Parts: sequence; structure tokens; C-alpha cells
Amino acid sequence: MEWLAAITRMLALVAAGGVLGWYLGSALVGLTAASLLILFFWSHQIWRIERWLQDSTRPPPDVHGIWAELVARVYKQQRVAAETEERLQSTVDYLLDSFAAMRDGVVIVEEGGGIRWCNEAAQTFLGLRYPDDTGRAITNLVREPEFNEYLHAGSYTEPLVFETSGQVRRHLQVIITRFAEGDILLFIRDVTDRVRTEQMRRDFVGNVSHELRTPLTVIMGYLGTMLAGVDQMPAPYQRAMRQMEGQAVRMENLLKDLLWLSRIETTEGQQKHDLVDMTGLLEELREEVANAHPERTLRLQIDCREKIRGDYRELYSAVSNLVYNALKYSPEDGAVTISASCEDGRYCLAVEDEGIGIDAHHIPRLTERFYRVDDSRSSSTGGTGLGLAIVKHVAAAHGAQLNIDSTLGRGSTFKLLFPMAAENTGDMQAC
Repeated sequence: MEWLAAITRMLALVAAGGVLGWYLGSALVGLTAASLLILFFWSHQIWRIERWLQDSTRPPPDVHGIWAELVARVYKQQRVAAETEERLQSTVDYLLDSFAAMRDGVVIVEEGGGIRWCNEAAQTFLGLRYPDDTGRAITNLVREPEFNEYLHAGSYTEPLVFETSGQVRRHLQVIITRFAEGDILLFIRDVTDRVRTEQMRRDFVGNVSHELRTPLTVIMGYLGTMLAGVDQMPAPYQRAMRQMEGQAVRMENLLKDLLWLSRIETTEGQQKHDLVDMTGLLEELREEVANAHPERTLRLQIDCREKIRGDYRELYSAVSNLVYNALKYSPEDGAVTISASCEDGRYCLAVEDEGIGIDAHHIPRLTERFYRVDDSRSSSTGGTGLGLAIVKHVAAAHGAQLNIDSTLGRGSTFKLLFPMAAENTGDMQAC
């Protein structure tokens, strides 16, 4: 090996110096001179290598022995590192060019919040300037409270949609992804058209539903008058009148659900300040079901009596929709269970039935408006097809999570997980 050969040569030189010194009359002088010569040679080699390492543009020094082997290895590692760096830089340049060509805004933010890079779309959407804003905190440049709160919250599982201020108002959607060591990648998309279209849809549904109530009220009034003397009518007319009444009632229920859903959507982004006693709400609902359906079994299991922040009417409508939905699709002798518990710092409300269950491929679409698992079955129950849509929007308005678990032939469980009110967090041990 090279290092063994170097040691051998060094010892041989020292021995030769000692022999020469002994021949001249002093072996110690010969040994010292040989050692100093070796020391000078190695120091010179180290000095040349150090100069080369300090300036990588220099060619490798022409050294000998073990130093040549060392320089060769270092030079090889430098070339490998340079090639790797070149490939990585090429990849980074390609990604940045791709981001720059995107219509969506892209911002790379360092761990401390400083801007590292942004494309032209992000500059337009957020009013940034690149490269002038490089290193500056993005929260100091984007003065939008919703954006800054979302950025500082650190939870990016759901995208943020907010409206910008200034002369040109936009609705922007922000999706944040973590990468590297604490850096984040922001994708900003202009969703103004989508938000406006959704608002137009809501306004249209609300306005049409409201306008239909007046003619429907008139129709229901005349139907009630005529039905008062329905027994004097011929049999075919009696059947027709009762069918008209049934369809009018169904339309009235549909309009009520549409108007209620429109109202929930309108207030969805508003903060909820009232503390709602969920135990009292559930007991009130149980009494209502007992009066309307005395033949049905509704069980109530209360293991958590904490309150949550919300709107009582909205919460009541969501829970009642889940309960009546469970009753509809359960056999006459099947029980429905409402349970309340504390799970991981959240208030958990579950409605469980012993019904026919729902096929798994229907579950992702259950909360869509007017979605039918089985058209014939839904028509026979007289539902409006809006119950679970109302539940979904009430959950969103209260920051809750809706989970659905169902097995064909065994029943379904609809679970709402609400954030606990701050006043209750100190009493969680009581749950």
C-alpha cells in the first residue's frame, strides 16, 4: 500500500542519514539532518495542497508519493461533487423554469418566513417584487389577516380561500406544502370566477325558493279549503286532491330545506360565539321523536356533557336530519342510538342505526345535494335529498368533521367531531 511504502522510504532516509553521520563522525547529526529534510519535504507538500484546496480553480499540484495518492482521491471527489452539483442545479433550474411558466402563483418561503423565490403570477396576485423582496418576510409584504393567520397556524391540510384588498379584488386559493428542512411551497390560484359562480348559484337558489313560497302558499290555501269538503266529492276527485296535497307538502318541505341551506351557507364563514348545551339539545330531540314516532326506539348515551360554540338552530337541524334519516332507513323494530363522548379533546356526537347500510362507493357522494343512493327507495321515504347536505354545511360552519361508516346489512354510523370550546378544555378530565 502507498502509505506503507511512504513510511518505508522515510525510515530508509533516516537510517541513511544516521549511517552517513556516523561515517562523518556524528550519527545524531546525520539523523537530525535526515529528519529535518523529511519535515521540510512534507511541509512543502502540505503547503502546495493547501493552496490548491483554497482555490479549486487551480490545477492539482504535482506532488509525489502518498501526497499524489491523496491529491488524486480529493480531485476525484471534487469532480464527482461538481457533477452532482451541476445535475442538482440543472434540476432546480428546470423546476424554477416550470414554476415560472405556470399561471398559478408559486412562492418558496424559507423556514424563517423569508421569500426565497417567486414567479411572475405570484407577484401579480400578492403584490410581490422579485428579486427585490428576496429574504424579506412574506407576512410583512402580504397584509391580509386571513393569509397571515393561516400561515402562522401551521396546519395546511385544508387550502385557504381569501379575498384580497386593494383596487383589484381577487379571491385567491392558497395551498401550502412543506419540504426540505422547514421551507414551505405556496401555490396561489385565482378562484374569483369560481367563487362568483358559486355565489350566483346560491343567490339563484335562494331567490327562486323564496319566490316560489308565495304561489305555493296560495295553492296550499285553496287545497286546504277544498279538502275540507273532500268527502262530498266523487271518489276519483278525492284521490286526485289527496295526491295534490301530498305533492304540495313535499314541495313545501323542499323549499324550506333549500331556504334553510341557503341561510346556513350565507353564515358559514361567521364566527360562532354562543355556547350550546348539546345534552339539552339531544334530550329535546329525543322528546320530539318520542311524540312524533312513539313506536320507534331512540336511545341516548351521554358520556360527555361539555358545551360547544355554535348556533343552536343549525346544530339542531343537523342532528335531527341524521336521526330522522336513520329512522327512515331502519326497520320498524330497529333502534337508533345517539351517543356523545369526548375524543382527543373534541366533542364527538354519533348517530348509529341498525338499517340496511350503504355501499362504500356511495359514501363520498352522500352529502351532495339531491344525491340518491336508490331513487325508488328515496322517493318512497319522501325525503328532499338535502338532509345530509345540510349536515355537511352545518359541520363546516362549526369547524367540525363529518365521518361516515357503513356496512351493508348491518347499519350506518354518522359521526360529528366538534372542536371543544375553550371554556371546557380545563374540565376535560371530567369526561
